[in-house]
Amino acid sequence: MARYTGPVCKLCRREGEKLYLKGSRCYSAKCAMEKRNYPPGQHGRETQFRRGRASNYALQLREKQKVRRIYGILERQFRRYYRVAQQRSGLTGSNLLSLLESRLDNVVYRMGYAESRAMARQLVQHGHFEVNGRRTNVPSFIVKPGDQIRVRDGSRKRTLFKQIGDIARERSVPEWVSRNISDLSGTMSRLPERTDIDLTINEQLIVEYYSR
Repeated sequence: MARYTGPVCKLCRREGEKLYLKGSRCYSAKCAMEKRNYPPGQHGRETQFRRGRASNYALQLREKQKVRRIYGILERQFRRYYRVAQQRSGLTGSNLLSLLESRLDNVVYRMGYAESRAMARQLVQHGHFEVNGRRTNVPSFIVKPGDQIRVRDGSRKRTLFKQIGDIARERSVPEWVSRNISDLSGTMSRLPERTDIDLTINEQLIVEYYSR
């Protein structure tokens, strides 16, 4: 499946806020949002001051685009997630975010075994993780409560995974997952709820966008 391969810092600048797409760099002075806090493009600095009040549609579109970019998902797949969220009981917006958080690449990121979701996606695609003892290389695999995720034995010899434990210790994990850093493993204890997701997202705008 195709995916965005351009400069991700431009995505943060376009949305006007940090989306934390480059891991530790986003917390440093090298972050593009710290140096160029205006939209990308030749006239980006000018449009920053000329913007008027955005329409309801523009707000809905930007919120949808922001969430897509945070999780690294293209439009067609994102729309499928929305349809699944609609069919589940409860609030569609909360269901959508719960689905996105349950993706294997995101769970690996939440456990601290990758600095960013893009890095987690690459590690999963290269087959470094197994779910319930089976090698899984599909980043969009939906993890269920009780599933155990673990770095494969063959991957532990690599320099990256010898250091990943120290990286993971510096990051806390949400309440819906648990991890065992000494074993480079973790478990999804329950489905993530809206209150567990520490992102500045107004999911109602996304529901309104697709309900037009």
